[in-house]
Amino acid sequence: MTDEVAVRRVQRVRHEIKRRDVRVLRVEAPSPHFRSIVLGGESLVDFVSASFDDHVKVILDAHAAEPVMRDYTPRHFDAAARELTIEFALHGSGPAAEWAAQAAPGQRMVVGGPRGSLVIPLDYDWHFFAGDETALPAVARRLEELPAGAHAIVRLQVADAADRRVFRSAAAVDLQWVDDADGLIDAVRALPLPSGEGYAWCAGEARTMAALRRVLVDEKGVDRHAVRAAAYWKQGAVAHHENLEA
Repeated sequence: MTDEVAVRRVQRVRHEIKRRDVRVLRVEAPSPHFRSIVLGGESLVDFVSASFDDHVKVILDAHAAEPVMRDYTPRHFDAAARELTIEFALHGSGPAAEWAAQAAPGQRMVVGGPRGSLVIPLDYDWHFFAGDETALPAVARRLEELPAGAHAIVRLQVADAADRRVFRSAAAVDLQWVDDADGLIDAVRALPLPSGEGYAWCAGEARTMAALRRVLVDEKGVDRHAVRAAAYWKQGAVAHHENLEA
């Protein structure tokens, strides 16, 4: 596949950026270190999330001089009910994780965006996903979107076995869990990728995702335009989010 074709296959869609006042409707714990928070409000009437790779800006203490702002994946959106679900990983001691740990119905917050969507087609011969616990909501959403007959390869780094969830998918899913970043890189390096046209998506800690991108492009020969690697966080940094390029 040529670079031009690879670029054409994936579409970027821009959205009008809005800030939306929402309130917490429900809080669930899908596993010990995750909170699934359902937000609602009339401000969601024209909310759009066109891709599992989307991000909204969660804004806490919106009226403060320095509000807390973090990027999160829209895990699910019910347009009819105007309910947006966001999953929070309760790792570390950041303000967003601390807020999610104590969130209760009735609390209010502000959500901004998404500013755009990277729409990745469903009809690739194979779909590859890798990441740490912060990637789980996006991976779960995408696996639910894949149709019967699709082939998904998933390698995920989650140290606590209690957080290793069962994914719902009509696709054929090859899933492997690992304990740490080195294990994730080794698992990807050891993986023989299928033939045909595929797309690889990775998200998690910055240095690990940069290493995975190098493995996929330099060692596995995946077209660099068919790899999306995102740094959802960076060791030692605050509020880090970056798309990694070759």
